[in-house]
Amino acid sequence: MEKSIKSSAINYGLYLGAVLSLFTVIGYAINLELLVNFWLTLLILPIIIIAFGVVSTAKSKSLFDGFLNFKQAFSSYFITVAIGILISTAVSVILFNFIDPDAAITLKQLIVEKTINIMEGMGAPAEAVAEGIEKIENQDTFGIGTQLKSLAQSLVFFAVIGLIVAAIMKKNNPDAE
Repeated sequence: MEKSIKSSAINYGLYLGAVLSLFTVIGYAINLELLVNFWLTLLILPIIIIAFGVVSTAKSKSLFDGFLNFKQAFSSYFITVAIGILISTAVSVILFNFIDPDAAITLKQLIVEKTINIMEGMGAPAEAVAEGIEKIENQDTFGIGTQLKSLAQSLVFFAVIGLIVAAIMKKNNPDAE
């Protein structure tokens, strides 16, 4: 992997990490409910993450006059996403475990309330709702182990997206073959 691809991807990863961390800090400062909002956390943030990965890949492609093999495309995407998510996870761990553990408790209560509303809205039986709530309450949502597990799951999910992006964005240089 060329140094320019790596440095470009790292820069975009730092920008992504800053954006995701800013979202967490602003949500923390303004209203914790922003951090459990379905539309933001499950729709908009993943779109932002994917967009940064795609832009990073496109930038890498432009560095090589429009040619980028699959490995280079995937590396550019994945380095960006991995750094961004890693920074965001680190900020969450520090904020909710060391700076303000009480906010983590409040967020857990908000998650329980949202889960009850969603499950009841979907017509889930009372036993299923109770099981779901018990599972959430027994989990250390913002614990380091849970956050690392979530980080790993996110990286796998975004790696699959990255494979698709790399397949779409790759363009081999006919002169190099």
